[in-house]
Amino acid sequence: MAQTTAIKFGTDGWRGIIADDFTFDNVRIAASAVANYLHASTDPKEAVSKGICIGYDTRFASDRFARAVAEVVAASGIPIKLASRITPTPALSYAVRELGAAGGVMITSSHNPFQWNGVKYKAWYGGSGKPSIISAIESHLADAPIKAATPASIEEVDFVPAYVDAIKKFVDLDLIAKAGKKFAIDCMYGAGAGIISAIFTEIGVNHIQIRAEHDPLFPGINPEPIEPHIIALEEAVVANKCDAGLATDGDADRIGAADEHGNFVDPHKIYAVLLEWLLKRKGWPGDITRAFNTTLMLDRIAAKYGRTLHEHGIGFKFVCDLMLEKDILIGGEESGGIGISRHLPERDGLLNSLLLANVMAEEGKTLGELVADLQAEYGEHQYGRIDLHIPDDIKNAAIARARAGVKEFAGMAVEHVETLDGIKFFLDNPEAKTKPNAAKSWLLLRASGTEPLMRIYSESCSKESVQKLLEAGRKFALES
Repeated sequence: MAQTTAIKFGTDGWRGIIADDFTFDNVRIAASAVANYLHASTDPKEAVSKGICIGYDTRFASDRFARAVAEVVAASGIPIKLASRITPTPALSYAVRELGAAGGVMITSSHNPFQWNGVKYKAWYGGSGKPSIISAIESHLADAPIKAATPASIEEVDFVPAYVDAIKKFVDLDLIAKAGKKFAIDCMYGAGAGIISAIFTEIGVNHIQIRAEHDPLFPGINPEPIEPHIIALEEAVVANKCDAGLATDGDADRIGAADEHGNFVDPHKIYAVLLEWLLKRKGWPGDITRAFNTTLMLDRIAAKYGRTLHEHGIGFKFVCDLMLEKDILIGGEESGGIGISRHLPERDGLLNSLLLANVMAEEGKTLGELVADLQAEYGEHQYGRIDLHIPDDIKNAAIARARAGVKEFAGMAVEHVETLDGIKFFLDNPEAKTKPNAAKSWLLLRASGTEPLMRIYSESCSKESVQKLLEAGRKFALES
């Protein structure tokens, strides 16, 4: 197996362009590295006799790539449980933990465009591999494959039913059924297709489902539950007079939403709604985590309820790390990945969709009303992000200029800078002085370490100032 293209694991596994660098040869190299890592591990929880679970999503040839991984790992003597059908990532993670497997491999590229596919590694605890685990796997990429005298078994297993039972037990289905709310469900052609719809049908909740068919081209969209990709959901909510719209991404570990008026509800507000409910209604113990690029409204909610909040780098692996080290109630990131440790140290868009329905039922409100309540109590927080696909030299030059010092963006003076993950400018926004309890304004520049991409994030006290800051960030990045 000659390595034709460099394989690099990012914050959540390795991703590549199908038939370019994401080839069967390279997937087999990645699979061999996983097998060699497990053979080298001295942790009894990663004993090769425990086997691994392998799942796959709706992308082109994902099932065949999963079979290739299974064959390589089984050839090393590690037993395999291979998904018998398309499987959401959180269902694969749940299976790893509940079946006591040494680990798991998920073939998915999550929310990336259709040309991409990827390999996610899930550790024995049912969550993203810690940085130390991912680094160890990478260290075996150049090693020769291990060949056992007799290959281990490959058993096909349906991981979905046990997982669905678990998320059904986590929420109050009776309350959801009695509330009389109507929902639109957008599966975005992904691995979550049919799951929420089946649960709602079972308990008699009025709903419609869109984009549930299997189409690996994800026609017209990237399977990421943000605008513009969920415009169809927003339109369906209005056309069908729904109380909310719920969307999951390509592998169903992330969530997006629309309110009853068809307005996009970003993941920050979804996280805030869930956090407020967990603290106010459930009162479960534990700290809170948020990524560096996530809304500061969470800080205000945590402060109100006297909870410790941990800020960390971008990527759910940091949430998972904290969940394994500390008593964490909930953790999340900007892209819609939210995890509740009582369920799994893992993102779960399907569970969070049911939880939003649960919150609406218990509070007797639409999703829009819940968001409005938060904005009224904690101050208006608006958020935006743009992705700049620019050459590495321009990207790196922009980061160098940002590190050298910037005095203002969009006429707002820079007050201070933080560099936990990217370069984050906190700004003196004159508009904030005219609003009660206004959100703090900030702009974050973050360069991808694996592709020619810069992401620019901003939060402020109005949609208008967010757009001003994003545009100022764009101009700064593209300056020669």
